[in-house]
Amino acid sequence: MDKNAVQDPLVYRRILLTVDEDDHESNTRAFRFAITLANDYDATLGIVSVMESEDINIFDSLTPSRISAKRDDLKQAVEQYVKAAEENGLEKVEPLAYEGGDVDDVILERVIPDFKPDLIVTGADTQFPHSKISGAIGPRLAKRAPVSVIVVR
Repeated sequence: MDKNAVQDPLVYRRILLTVDEDDHESNTRAFRFAITLANDYDATLGIVSVMESEDINIFDSLTPSRISAKRDDLKQAVEQYVKAAEENGLEKVEPLAYEGGDVDDVILERVIPDFKPDLIVTGADTQFPHSKISGAIGPRLAKRAPVSVIVVR
């Protein structure tokens, strides 16, 4: 092992926080962790939420105003986290709202290339703890992301 590499501190400059409108408890813990890190490292914090294709039923897809309302709700939810981060002293916060596809695919294929984070913070799924189908994107991101992923419980 290279002694100099071990002594070189690992510093994060761009942190990406994923938030899921449906899991407030998990989001809160991940948010607290992410703003603490962003503050400690003076890093830019990107806050992202994705409107999944599954969130849009057939009736919504036929009504443009409903799609637009869902899109506005998503952006507003992200803006609330941005405002809370700024109220906690962060100056470099970027709202990110995406749509279409599975959350982890959108984050891997679009958000990461756009935002270029060096760390992803995501909450552990708390809404469905007894489900055999994991709704949490954290484990999937940890396996596939080209950057470090921290899943906060």
